[in-house]
Amino acid sequence: MSEPVGTDEDAGVAFARQMWADDEASRRLGMEALVIEQDHAVVRMPIREDMVNGHDICHGGFVFTLADSTFALACNSRGSMTVASGADITFTAPSRLGDVLVAEGTVRSAFGRSGITDVTVRRESDGQIIAEFRGRSRSLTRP
Repeated sequence: MSEPVGTDEDAGVAFARQMWADDEASRRLGMEALVIEQDHAVVRMPIREDMVNGHDICHGGFVFTLADSTFALACNSRGSMTVASGADITFTAPSRLGDVLVAEGTVRSAFGRSGITDVTVRRESDGQIIAEFRGRSRSLTRP
């Protein structure tokens, strides 16, 4: 009896995992991918002293980067090289030094070479929503 052949979903997730393994920027910010599945990803990041701004809160650019990295994992999980064509973020609460943020991203729609992915960023300790992100993606190769 022969071994089962991997699915397209498996290949897509493997593609996203390799992209993450090569992502030096996310790694240096202390991000850890907790879940990588087709159309879904969860990434966590602790807020360090060098991420806090003059208001003693996490700089919004770091929150955006966490959401963007999670977006990248989710929308690349189909196995096609996919990049952002645009994104919006709404900050709903501050995060502070010592907080751990967890971002969960889900592909909401994928059509042709375009897609929409939503990411919710929460504080791990109490579940408070810190930000809502919507990314628009474009595959550079055919799905």
